[in-house]
Amino acid sequence: MTAAFATLPENAAGAGRMCPADYTYSPAAFARAPSFAAETLYVVGGLYGNLAALEAIERLVAAEANATTLVFNGDFHWFDAEPSWFAAIECRVAPHRALRGNVETEIARAGDIGAGCGCAYPETVDEASVQRSNAILAELRGIVSEAARARLRALPMHLVAQVGSLRGGIVHGDAQALAGWRFDGAHLDNSAHRGWLANIRAISRTDVFASTHTCAAALRDFALDTGRLTIANNGAAGMANFTGTTFGVVTRIATTPSPHRPLYGLARDGVFIDALAVDFDTEAFLARFMDRWLSGSAAHASYHRRIVAGPAYSIVQAAGR
Repeated sequence: MTAAFATLPENAAGAGRMCPADYTYSPAAFARAPSFAAETLYVVGGLYGNLAALEAIERLVAAEANATTLVFNGDFHWFDAEPSWFAAIECRVAPHRALRGNVETEIARAGDIGAGCGCAYPETVDEASVQRSNAILAELRGIVSEAARARLRALPMHLVAQVGSLRGGIVHGDAQALAGWRFDGAHLDNSAHRGWLANIRAISRTDVFASTHTCAAALRDFALDTGRLTIANNGAAGMANFTGTTFGVVTRIATTPSPHRPLYGLARDGVFIDALAVDFDTEAFLARFMDRWLSGSAAHASYHRRIVAGPAYSIVQAAGR
């Protein structure tokens, strides 16, 4: 690891804001041989236990002409803090490739190390939201079996994929940490961070990174001194991403154009990188959510409004236009 990657941005040390030491890795980890190759790759980040969204994703995949690889890049669990619901998500995710996000990492631990939800929230997130996330994680941890903990603990933090001519790094957070926030749109748009991007491009030898952790979608493409770099953050597959909408978002990376109209996207080096809408049955998901998370609960207070009306964020912002 070079000096440029010796430390992470400092967060407050409290639960939900700290970045545990075992979340970190060097960008050099992505310079390895690809874990797999795919003609069509769907990166599904932030499913959050939404079975209705998973069914919608399966319908998207069914329309693809080529064999399609699904990778769940973390936080496929979250709202499913009920044994049968959790088991259903485990069963549906298990046949596919998956990474552990901060949610899976923290519920898989043998004990609480003080990281709370493991979100490593920055100072821009209010403390009440942080504490509610810690409370959700605690409830979820309480229903997880030892067998499930062992399976989740064995999941990797990152993968490398070959799609056409492009090498793709699949992460939960960013190129340095499982819960890193450097692939957030606001961070990517800050010109002061171009040096960091140039360094990770050189060290990782990666053309495109697919991430999710910040829960805010973003697609950015950079012409750097060290090469071209594309960042595709899908935001959340299992929850609304934009004002006045209820659909989730997945990242599609493929050697052929999408059979579905992208929300936004780009083509480079013979590969199409698109954000696709996951138009799930909101009523079905909301009914299950409300049955588990009553009004006044931590999850209801943090997420109900977003589920039914979306966050204060636009497709234009996500596309960087």
